[in-house]
Amino acid sequence: MYAGKLVFAQVMEHLPLHTFRRIVRRYGGERKVKSFSCLDQFLCMAFAQLTYRESLRDIEACFRAQRSKLYHLGIRSTSVARNTLANANSVRDWHIYADFAQSLISIARPLYVDEAFGVDLKESVYALDATTIDLCLSVFPWAPFRSTKAAVKLHTLLDLRGNIPSFIHISDGKMHDVNILDQLIPEAGAFYIMDRG
Repeated sequence: MYAGKLVFAQVMEHLPLHTFRRIVRRYGGERKVKSFSCLDQFLCMAFAQLTYRESLRDIEACFRAQRSKLYHLGIRSTSVARNTLANANSVRDWHIYADFAQSLISIARPLYVDEAFGVDLKESVYALDATTIDLCLSVFPWAPFRSTKAAVKLHTLLDLRGNIPSFIHISDGKMHDVNILDQLIPEAGAFYIMDRG
């Protein structure tokens, strides 16, 4: 039997964990935490995303089935309970993961700076678009969209060289696409492509 690291742990090895730990300290993410660290939470959610888990119950069942391999996945917690993961997701500051995502984007963008995308331009080209994510109004009363419907809107600015998002903003479902331009810091000489919304 192969006793090395699992593929997931090998992929996660490439993350700048020193940056993640610095961000966690900045936001006090480990305050009052006994066993389920912010890194364990991040690894659980990354694993769930990469393996197409559909719910917290699904994540818990998957980890319970592979309890002996949690350490080899890089998760230091002995077990991952649904309640522990739900509490961590609701209590911990989301800025930790947003800042970490921005640091990963800043690492990935220079890797694709010379990639051709079909148009001979030296300047950056960005595409701005938004998508509405429908929600159940009885479950998400904080996100009213219509009288019987709830929704949030995901605004994304995509760098077309490498297809890497350079800006993501989640707003209520009523925010018009053109209003997100007030929150963008335009890059000099870059081209921005958007639809009328």
